[in-house]
Amino acid sequence: MSQFFYVHPETPQVRLINQAVEIIKNGGVVVYPTDSGYALGCQIENKQALERICQIRRLNDKHNFTLLCRDLSELSLYTRVDNIAFRLLRNNTPGAYTFIFKGTKEVPRRLMNAKRKTIGIRVPDNNIALALLEALGEPMMSTSLILPGKDTTEADPDEIRDQLEYAVDLIMHGGYLGEQPTTVIDFSNGEIEIVRVGAGDITPFE
Repeated sequence: MSQFFYVHPETPQVRLINQAVEIIKNGGVVVYPTDSGYALGCQIENKQALERICQIRRLNDKHNFTLLCRDLSELSLYTRVDNIAFRLLRNNTPGAYTFIFKGTKEVPRRLMNAKRKTIGIRVPDNNIALALLEALGEPMMSTSLILPGKDTTEADPDEIRDQLEYAVDLIMHGGYLGEQPTTVIDFSNGEIEIVRVGAGDITPFE
């Protein structure tokens, strides 16, 4: 049975954030809020936790995972990014965007798109997610919590608890979030491609 934390959306309790980090570092799978609905997360290097997430969402090896980052300081370690892309990210993060780049050898192969060798990067505009990442001290493997048979990200933590209480290790209740998918911007081919228009303003990238 998973733990269930009521976390303040504006001022997350340090004690609860630290407990969540311990669960992640011990191989746990967590449900946590972002600026685009709830997501599933685990430690980057933990293969078993990743497999559990794939089972929950019934994902195949073609799924594009995302590295959730607290800021852009870790960008060069995991992605190949030029100066133009970096300036655009700096001016538009944190925010409801997913940015796609070619991954470096620091990204586990199982997290990258098998054909394109790409990885998504996010800096979420959500206080709970940012506090979690700051305490963790490294990016977290992440994917939107879209349950099998559904098209939208889960937004109600009480409903998530009903569905996943025995499938994950922790559910972080950060309020009802609504459905607001990220805008997806692809930088992987040296050009700027708007893949999906979502909550993030596309104007800076046109």
